Amino acid sequence: MDLKVEKELYDSIAKEIHSDSSPVGIDAKKTHILILEKLIQLEKRLDRIEAKIDNQK
Repeated sequence: MDLKVEKELYDSIAKEIHSDSSPVGIDAKKTHILILEKLIQLEKRLDRIEAKIDNQK
């Protein structure tokens, strides 16, 4: 599995979720919201793909 992220994207994400007030250095709530939003986007995309496949049958 290749989990490499381009430095520019990595830095952008790190900047977005950074928190000086957190003991681990990130805003956990914001991080989880971003992850959940991406999962929702993926789910919607899969639904559209599956609908296209079903319509081709």
